[in-house]
Amino acid sequence: MLLLFIGDVVGRPGREIVQRALPGLIAERGIDLVVCNAENAASGSGYTPKIHAELTAAGVDAVTLGDHVYRRREVLPLLESADNVVRPCNLPAEATGRRWATVRTKDGAHQVLVCCALGQLFMKPIDSPFRAVDAALSEAPADVKVRFVDFHAEATSEMQSMGRYLDGRVAAVLGTHTHVPTADECVFPEGTAFQCDVGMTGPHDSILGRRVDRVLAATLTGVPHSFDVAEKDLRINGALVTIDAESGRATAIERVMVNEAEADRLRVDKRSS
Repeated sequence: MLLLFIGDVVGRPGREIVQRALPGLIAERGIDLVVCNAENAASGSGYTPKIHAELTAAGVDAVTLGDHVYRRREVLPLLESADNVVRPCNLPAEATGRRWATVRTKDGAHQVLVCCALGQLFMKPIDSPFRAVDAALSEAPADVKVRFVDFHAEATSEMQSMGRYLDGRVAAVLGTHTHVPTADECVFPEGTAFQCDVGMTGPHDSILGRRVDRVLAATLTGVPHSFDVAEKDLRINGALVTIDAESGRATAIERVMVNEAEADRLRVDKRSS
């Protein structure tokens, strides 16, 4: 089984590169399931039902969110009804949305558990992500062998701790939130694929997806500025994990980067196939 995880989609530019490239990438690589972190997909912060429809139409099978999960109130009905969107599992039990979900691969042959959690270090106060993921895994159907965790965290030490903690119990622990891809992809000894942060999907001529001039102005003057989403050098960042569907263990992980030229090639190739 090939599982593609797409890192933080930032604003309209991030959605645009996903829509341009993902259908062709799925066809070319034979991808079985696509999970996407989309907590920044609405103008750089939040998620909406309209954007959910766009991403699923492009080939996304499941969506994870993060600390901006409730930034847009219109997302609340979606979180209550959609069976392929999960909010962080270590939010309070009363929080709207699913703590985990099971989704089927594109051919319907296998189910995959999808879960996400927020880190504690350098983040807002929240319950332990380790205990919350434990609870989610214990609640999930035992016959769902392939299990995936998006760890939305700031500190690489905490990210690595989560990967080691879950080694052998999930197929992959892949990080989001910092918007910068790390070069530490690996498969741990017991079969869990890991990467501290898979990076950002959106405009890379930017500072973490936002206009350089706006971020620098706020940094240098101390005066608040609107951090508008940038527009140029669109890329998909993510990770492609090869998984043994019977055991639920990963056998390989590959960093993925698709720029605009590659997105256009994929689109042309898909049309010609």
